[in-house]
Amino acid sequence: MSQPVQHNLSSAFFLPLGGGRYEPTESTIGPWAPGTQHGGPPGALLMHALSTYPSDHDLQIARITIEILGPVPIGACEVSVERLRGGKRIELLRAQYATGGKVYMTAQAWRTERIAGIVERKPGSFVVPTMPSTETAGFFQGIDYFPYGHALEWRFVEGGFDQLGPATVWARARIPLVEGREISGLESLILMIDSANGVSAELDIRQWSYVPVDLSVGLFRLPVGPWVGMSARTVIEPDGIGQTMSTAFDSAGAVGHSMQTLFVRPQ
Repeated sequence: MSQPVQHNLSSAFFLPLGGGRYEPTESTIGPWAPGTQHGGPPGALLMHALSTYPSDHDLQIARITIEILGPVPIGACEVSVERLRGGKRIELLRAQYATGGKVYMTAQAWRTERIAGIVERKPGSFVVPTMPSTETAGFFQGIDYFPYGHALEWRFVEGGFDQLGPATVWARARIPLVEGREISGLESLILMIDSANGVSAELDIRQWSYVPVDLSVGLFRLPVGPWVGMSARTVIEPDGIGQTMSTAFDSAGAVGHSMQTLFVRPQ
């Protein structure tokens, strides 16, 4: 298992510049190229913008779908939100992440009304895995520089970065998403769960590219951090299309599910 190049953690994944503008730090960088972000931080920043968008009603996000339009560069970005469908009980929001006038990510989220006790709870059968007492060290074989990976603490119950196949893992952010603001459970979940295709990889990262083109997360309960987890599995067909599916959870149980569409090609 490769040991990452050690570097000082940034103060946060993003530095606020005011007016919906942010500066991504080194800790947003993924394993592919020094100038490219991992999908987790910008996706979590879109979640931040959507979940904090003003409303006169008690609404919470029930589903978010992020479309990844291209590799997200390191550089000052602008995040904007608009309401596509308003309502007292249900509304649809749309956010976008742009750098240099070009949009690299969009996200749509349904927010629905909350009424405590309106229906009897019907829990699923998911059993929360016991969190290991020690951190998992190291990342993918052959990957020496992975600041995003180092900015989270990972504790694998099943699988690992250096193992192919399904994986179950707990994770928490070591730094805030936005400097000066505590990271929320929702933001922590999106920050982590974008890695589902990597932790449950079925192909060697040094020989194959399995790029997610989207990420959808459906939530029946808001996650509570700082620790959140995912149980992920990837399937791939011979025509080069794959899918990663995950159950998302926190210490109290499952909170929802995620799905990523994968574009699979040899390196």
